[in-house]
Amino acid sequence: MFIVANFLFATASVLQLVLTVYLWIVIARALISWVNPDPYNPIVRFLFNATEPLLFWVRRRLPVSFGGVDFSPLLVLMAIYFLQGFLVQSLRDLAVSVH
Repeated sequence: MFIVANFLFATASVLQLVLTVYLWIVIARALISWVNPDPYNPIVRFLFNATEPLLFWVRRRLPVSFGGVDFSPLLVLMAIYFLQGFLVQSLRDLAVSVH
C-alpha cells in the first residue's frame, strides 16, 4: 500500500505547487491591472491569457464588480486557498492513513 500512499502524496505535492504558481499569476495580474500596461507586452499577454478564462467565468456567475472595482481575483485567490487547505491536505491525510 506504500505505492498508493506515495502516489497520493506526490499528487498532493504537485497540486500544491500548481495552485501556488497560479496564485502568484493571479496576484501579478491583479497588480498589473492597476497601471496601464502595454497590451502587446508578452508578459502582460501571458498573464491575461492565463487568468482571463477563470476570471471571466467568475465575473459571469457572480456580480463581483462594485464601484468600478473588480473583486473576481479576490474570489479566485480565496478558492485557491480553499483548495490548498481542503483538497491538498485531504490528499496528504489520505496518503498517511493508507500507509
